[in-house]
Amino acid sequence: MDFNYTPEQQQFRDALRRFIDKDYTFEHRNKIVRSEQGTSEQAWATLTELGMTALPIPEEQGGFNGSAVDMLVVMQELGRGIVIEPYFATVFGAQFLKLAGGHDDLLEQVAGGELKMAAALGEKQARHELFDIATSAKPDGDGFIINGTKTVVIHGAQAGKIIVSARTGGGQRDTDGISLFVVSSDAGGVSCRDYRTIDCQRAADITFANVHVPASALLGKAGDGWDILETAADYGATLLCAEAVGAMDALNGATLEYLKTRQQFGVPIGKFQALQHRMAEMFMQAEQARSMATLAAVKVSSEDANERRRTVSAAKARIGQALKYVGQQAVQLHGGMGVTNELPAAHHFKRLTMIELTLGDTDHHLARFASQADFRTAA
Repeated sequence: MDFNYTPEQQQFRDALRRFIDKDYTFEHRNKIVRSEQGTSEQAWATLTELGMTALPIPEEQGGFNGSAVDMLVVMQELGRGIVIEPYFATVFGAQFLKLAGGHDDLLEQVAGGELKMAAALGEKQARHELFDIATSAKPDGDGFIINGTKTVVIHGAQAGKIIVSARTGGGQRDTDGISLFVVSSDAGGVSCRDYRTIDCQRAADITFANVHVPASALLGKAGDGWDILETAADYGATLLCAEAVGAMDALNGATLEYLKTRQQFGVPIGKFQALQHRMAEMFMQAEQARSMATLAAVKVSSEDANERRRTVSAAKARIGQALKYVGQQAVQLHGGMGVTNELPAAHHFKRLTMIELTLGDTDHHLARFASQADFRTAA
């Protein structure tokens, strides 16, 4: 298998890296974080101009029909630059539309950068179990009435359209009876509490109080939304794996540079063998994570659902272990400076921590991996 990037992938990577290095520096990012909105319309316009919003969208809707491997390249660069724009939330939401079909107009808006999206999937009692849904959607004339609250919706307040999982049947923890809807953020009855997360991204708790949506808002068939939800969640987890690899690369690079410049007893601390061993282990952890992220990107579109589940969960679990080691060691090797907001290292570590907790942590994906029917034979 050829693991080299294609010329087109290299072009996307280089263009995005130039933008981040020149116009999305750490200092500029901090100004955006402290702004009232917490994101930058100018940066979003640049991402659109570079073709990032169009990359995962089918050609029929004005996109480039990029694969998960193409997105791997982009997400690594976003992780490297700890970009806080609602890119992941938007392409994650768009994946639901692609899987369900029938919303070409919205995909065209995403491709053109006109529409930002979010996925409201989690609830306070659910932890990482996305099938644990108390939000209800009851038939009402030519549509549905949605009631419930979704928590920690990534960039929920910045989205124009929100993917909402709701229950039209079955018990609260059943996979049957789950339906998916695309809801306008300004619909009557939708209220949003926006806040900043520890990694300086934005999230929101969104309440739906008697929100009426037309039948056209339904994605797929009523009560049969679990397959789309699980498939899209695996895609989202794959993107996060790639972002984590980019963040670990940046963190390793910053730590290595610090070891070369920080002096103790008259020599750079990188001369100490014990610290060299730590740095070597950090590098190996990041390389293993890169391999798993690449494998997940290749297999996430597999027609074999068991293969997809097994590979994505293995990647999220292994990368969860790697990011914890790399992040903690980077903080230790930086000393007290490693936990201050003055250095990018602390921000990379906090972003890695949030990636670990998004769309299933290490323990969740280890359990999911082991629960697959072919677990023993695959091992």
